[in-house]
Amino acid sequence: VQLQASGGGLVQAGGSLRLSCATSGRTSSRNFVGWFRQGPGKEREFVARINRLGGITDYTDSVKGRFTISMDDARNKVYLQMNNLKPEDTAVYYCASGVSLGTYNFWGQGTLVTVSS
Repeated sequence: VQLQASGGGLVQAGGSLRLSCATSGRTSSRNFVGWFRQGPGKEREFVARINRLGGITDYTDSVKGRFTISMDDARNKVYLQMNNLKPEDTAVYYCASGVSLGTYNFWGQGTLVTVSS
């Protein structure tokens, strides 16, 4: 299974970015796809996930109402639309996948998001 995240960049506070995660490999290993982030001097944290089989989504509280995770199964892509970005959203964002809920066995390289105030 391979995952490749892209779409990061520099944006002003209040702006938007859309991250993409291109996935490939065994389908069952991509039942759950999640986005995580690691800010400067911080531990990696969960941001959002989607259940590929049912489309069920979940978000960490700090991004609810601002971020939306979605998938295009035909293109094997998962997206993270990020609106109303804040400086505290600055981080390297990673996508990851796994067979079961809460288990992420496969990780992509990160994409850097920098939000200026």
